[in-house]
Amino acid sequence: MPIALLHADLVVVGGGMAGTCCAITAARAGAKVVLVQDRPVLGGNASSEVRLYVCGATYLGHGNNRWSREGGVIDEILVENTFRNPEGNPVIFDTILLEKVVDEPNITLLLNTIVHGVNKEGSRILSVEAFCSQNQMQYQISAPLFCDSSGDGILATLAGAAFRMGAEAADEFGEGFAPSEEYGALLGHSIYFYTKDVGRPVKFLAPSFALDDVTTISQHRSFSTSENGCQLWWIEYGGRLDTVHDTEEIKWELWKVVYGVWNHLKNSGKFPEAENLTLEWVGLIPGKRESRRFEGHYMLRQKDIVEQVEHEDAVAFGGHPIDLHPADGVFSEHPGAKLIFPPGIFQIPYRCLISRSVSNLFLAGRLISASHVAFAATRVMATCAHGGQAVGMAAALCARDGLEPVELLSVPRIGELRRELLKTGQHVPGVPLRDSQDLATYARVAASSEYVLSELPGDGPALRLDASRAQLLPLPAGRLPQVGFTLNVDAQTTLRVEARISDRVDNHTPSEVLGVCELRLAAGADQHVKVDIEASIDKDRYVFFCLMENEHVAVVSSETRLTGMTAAFHEHTQKFDEAIGSPYIELWCPEKQPHGRNLAVTVNPPLRPFSAANICNGFARPTSQPNAWLSASDDEDPTLTLSWAGSQRIGSVDLRFDTDFDRPMLTVLVEQDERAIPHCVRHYRLRADDRVVAEVTDNHQTRAVHVFDPPLEATEMAVDILATNGAGPGAIFEFHCYE
Repeated sequence: MPIALLHADLVVVGGGMAGTCCAITAARAGAKVVLVQDRPVLGGNASSEVRLYVCGATYLGHGNNRWSREGGVIDEILVENTFRNPEGNPVIFDTILLEKVVDEPNITLLLNTIVHGVNKEGSRILSVEAFCSQNQMQYQISAPLFCDSSGDGILATLAGAAFRMGAEAADEFGEGFAPSEEYGALLGHSIYFYTKDVGRPVKFLAPSFALDDVTTISQHRSFSTSENGCQLWWIEYGGRLDTVHDTEEIKWELWKVVYGVWNHLKNSGKFPEAENLTLEWVGLIPGKRESRRFEGHYMLRQKDIVEQVEHEDAVAFGGHPIDLHPADGVFSEHPGAKLIFPPGIFQIPYRCLISRSVSNLFLAGRLISASHVAFAATRVMATCAHGGQAVGMAAALCARDGLEPVELLSVPRIGELRRELLKTGQHVPGVPLRDSQDLATYARVAASSEYVLSELPGDGPALRLDASRAQLLPLPAGRLPQVGFTLNVDAQTTLRVEARISDRVDNHTPSEVLGVCELRLAAGADQHVKVDIEASIDKDRYVFFCLMENEHVAVVSSETRLTGMTAAFHEHTQKFDEAIGSPYIELWCPEKQPHGRNLAVTVNPPLRPFSAANICNGFARPTSQPNAWLSASDDEDPTLTLSWAGSQRIGSVDLRFDTDFDRPMLTVLVEQDERAIPHCVRHYRLRADDRVVAEVTDNHQTRAVHVFDPPLEATEMAVDILATNGAGPGAIFEFHCYE
């Protein structure tokens, strides 16, 4: 068979979300990349072959992680998919991933190509050997740097990298949530199916291998014809087997279950609503959760997640709950999942992304260096992608300077890696962008106006307090302002209002009560009440004004949507359990957009959190404050301007807009109601002094980069906001200028 010899700066093995984002990030940073994927499409579990939605720190919008959708390349992909594919068609998502990769000239993509051999010298990989089943071509691919993002870790295993499989004992890392032998040490695989209503009766004759007796499936699971696709995550099996080498056996068992469940739905006589349904699609390969986990220079553990431990080499973040499943899957008598929610997002250190035993090997995706318990939070695809981006940038820096991955662990090198990641839109909790090369750092920042928050009008529906509801307000340090709400009351009652904050300034878990106000209310509609709570805060931060559950009261909402502003309701409470290490957490979740509304509120004195100076504070999303500039709502010509005392040479401008980081933007099955985020700037114009140098009329993305060749000479750069994708003022988080 013919052999093709390829050479690159970085070889990425595995084209799931982690590998795809890793390759794109490295290529954009100047590295030559070969991306080797053993399937016909990219995306792994997110592809049309498996059809699981991409999920991460936002956890489907449930939980206390506000504005936590992952940034950078994965954000670009999710925003683009929402815009092009609001129906959640997995085939369209395939095309978006493929387009992002093939549009990068520095990436050579090899689909249907599996790595089967590794050539080493000492602890270093020299090259990999691969085979494409479609063109019967063999490849030998050499590079100074390699990344394994293959899920099962084929490259790392062949290279002899140290790994673990199965759960650690509870005492190894002090993890109370470590599973018992009865629960099982591995998570299984899942296969999904889709149904379609064809408008006429459809008969189904089950194949001979279909499961005969569906009563063997857990009694905790009730069947429903309304579920399909990745809603069927609970069709899981294989945690008692070798989830690498027994995958084919696991797949067959899952097929038996799928066809047995469908036979039951169609032919048991218990589901008349299934009469017109046909089985449109069944997964051909299982979606894998867990197999090998490789040892890096540090292993993430339960404490890092629950206590939000800070790491000097943090380069990414997670925020998904620790999500363990019983090893017996669908045949288990245990509930399908056990969760521990952290109080906020947690850092992922660079040390978890480099192998301790293979010196030029990066780790990305679900196989990174983490305990079994910590893996249960880091394994989800958006988190994997975010870590993959960190690897891609690290590899580009190593390739540029001839370094081994471990050499980036010095303080200056880690600082450079984090700075370059933040410049691409990556978010690292608590780490602001500080870039001396950014001309905006030395500029005078001015705006045509700034939004003053004195009132959110009561033009939305009244929301009954069948659960406690809260409005998050970004307050400055000092005494709490007087806050007013409009209530509809159907019987005399007393309403309890609490002002709460989180235990950390950039968390959004309302865990500490600052003060309480008891309002005695008579029956009546449109009652405007004022809340005065004698309390102060010592730092700028969000304060929750919580209207506690009361069946007699409804609070009027507002249709006004602003950057960094949201309301939430108390969904449920996670109880404290010292034995398993679960903290007490009240989960206050926003309504899913576009139906989520702020509460109608008045604030006295008014708030001024949307200053033009925010664009230089280093954060490109809401954290402890909105961190954005907003113009006044009546400003007909909103403009943000950077000016210098002398002429500057400007080769590029980098803008960051608001695409609502509080929205998960699930990729498949879940239909999005809005293609573009309403307060994202759609139409804008860039001016250098008095010259228009760029104009964009159809933006829907978070980041917009303009390169000028030759560079501009100007003493002033301005951006004029001409229109948003909906109503309200458009937000700008950052406005960078570079030579």
